[in-house]
Formats: sequence, structure tokens, C-alpha cells
Amino acid sequence: MTYLETLLLVVHLVVAAVVCGFVLMQHGKGADMGAAFGSGSSGSLFGAAGSANFLSRTTAILATVFFLTSIGLTFFGSIKGKPAGLMEQGGVMEKLAPAAPKAPDVPRPADVPAPSGAAPAGSVPGGAAPQAAPAPAPSTSGSGGAGGTAAGSADKKGEVPK
Repeated sequence: MTYLETLLLVVHLVVAAVVCGFVLMQHGKGADMGAAFGSGSSGSLFGAAGSANFLSRTTAILATVFFLTSIGLTFFGSIKGKPAGLMEQGGVMEKLAPAAPKAPDVPRPADVPAPSGAAPAGSVPGGAAPQAAPAPAPSTSGSGGAGGTAAGSADKKGEVPK
């Protein structure tokens, strides 16, 4: 940020706070009721009629300064350029440079040396590897039950009675 932009931002924030204070100090239409409880014009700093004119004119001037600083900050913001829309920015992966492929953290089984006295990879100690049993074929009987058998009977080998 430039010094002028920083100064304009500080003025903008100070004016905003002062405008809030001046608006809160002004009396509304129903403020006449407060005079009955001792807060009449005798305790007023600017007199009975003078306070409304001074506060309202000062508030109007501060509001004008606030709008001018808002326009100035908008001007400084537009000078820096418009950010591209979300769809025009491209993806995150497109912005990254292609990295060299990294080595795997876990070594492959072929890279791991076999312990001494162990059987070669792929062999099963004690003989041939067990073969997986084939899945039973679905039954075509019309009993409507699961597996095509009636409840409580086991026709085929490997079926569990129900």
C-alpha cells in the first residue's frame, strides 16, 4: 500500500467512528420527553436550537468526507487490477510445475532381500499351495428358498442347513 492509500484508509476509519458518535449525540423527535427529567436545554452545550444545527451540519460534512474517502479507496483498489474470476484462474494442478517422479517410500517385494534359510518367494513350505474350492452353482429348483433347498435340509455338498 502506498502512503496516500494508508492515510486515506486511516482518515476513512476515523471519520466513520466520529460519524457514529455524532449520530448518537443527536436528539431524535422524541427527545423532548427527556426535558421533563432534568435534561432540558439548560444543560446543553450549544443551547436549545444551536445543538441541532451544529450536530446535523457536522454530521453532514463528515458523511460527505466518508463518501469521498470511500470513492478514493475504491479508486486505489481498481488501480491494482481486477482479479480473474474463479473459472478463469485455472486449476491448482495447472499452476504447479510438473515434479520429477519420486521414489516409493515402501520398497517393492522384489527389492526386499529374503532372510537367510527362507524359502524362495511364492513357494509354500510343506508342499503345493492349497487350491481354492469352486463356488457352488446356484440351484434351479423352484422351491423359492435361498439356495433352492427347503428349510431344514441340505441336498448339496457344502450347503448349510436352514
